[in-house]
Amino acid sequence: MVKKWNITIPELTGTKTRRAYLYLPDYYDDTPEERYPVLYMFDGHNVFFDSDATYGKSWGMKEFMDESRIPLVIAAVECNHSPDHGRLKEYSPYTFRDSKFGQIPGWGRITMEWLIHKFKPEIDSTVRTLPGREHTFIAGSSMGGLMSLYALLEYNRYFSKAAALSPSLWVDPERLSHLIRHARLHPDTTLYMDYGSQELHNHANMIRSFGRITSLLLERQIYVSCRIIPGGTHCEASWERQIPFFMETFLYDLG
Repeated sequence: MVKKWNITIPELTGTKTRRAYLYLPDYYDDTPEERYPVLYMFDGHNVFFDSDATYGKSWGMKEFMDESRIPLVIAAVECNHSPDHGRLKEYSPYTFRDSKFGQIPGWGRITMEWLIHKFKPEIDSTVRTLPGREHTFIAGSSMGGLMSLYALLEYNRYFSKAAALSPSLWVDPERLSHLIRHARLHPDTTLYMDYGSQELHNHANMIRSFGRITSLLLERQIYVSCRIIPGGTHCEASWERQIPFFMETFLYDLG
C-alpha cells in the first residue's frame, strides 16, 4: 500500500505544500511485531504512480515491491517543481554555473538536513522501522542520483547504502572528488551506481568522470556495484529496469 499526504519544507519553500509518499508492505498490519528497513527516495512523485509522474511514467516501485514482497518501507517526497530551477537548487550539493541553466545555488545540504532531522524522525515515529544506520538507505536518479551519492558520503553516519542511477556527476566533479577523498566512512558503506550507454554523451567527459569517480570510491574501500547499462537511457522506464539490481545490492547481507 502507498499512503500520500501533503507536507511543507519551511527551510526551502515556506508554506507551499508538496506530496509525500510512504510504501508499506501489504502484510504490514498482519505482522505487528515486525520492524523494517527504510529506503528514502528523491523525486517521490515519479516513484510509484504513472498518474503522478512528471512525464507520465513512474519507476513502478509499488508493483515491484508487491510482487517481490521484500520487507522494506519506502519513504519519498515530491521535488520542487518551481520553474525557477527549483529542483536543481534543492538537489545540488554545490552551487554551479551551467550554460543552459545559468547560476544555480546549491541547496542540497538544506534538503538533507531537513530529510534527516525532520522527515526521518516523522517516519520513524509513525512506522515500525529499524531506524539505525545499518537499515537506512537512500536512492535517486539524475540530480537525485547525485544527491544519493552525496548523502552516502556526507551523511554516512545515517545511511549505510545508496543507489545513484544516472547521477549528475557533471555538476562539480572536483568538489565531489574532494568529498570522496575526505569523507568519514564506516567500513560497510555500500553504493550501487549505474549509467545508461545511450546517455554517456549527454555531457562532456562523462565517461572519464564516471570512471574517475568509481576509482576514487574503490580507493576509499566503498563496496561499489557499478554498471553501464547496454541501451540504457535517461528516463524512468530505464531506471525501472534497474530496480532488481540495486535492491539486490541493498539486501544481499541482510538475510
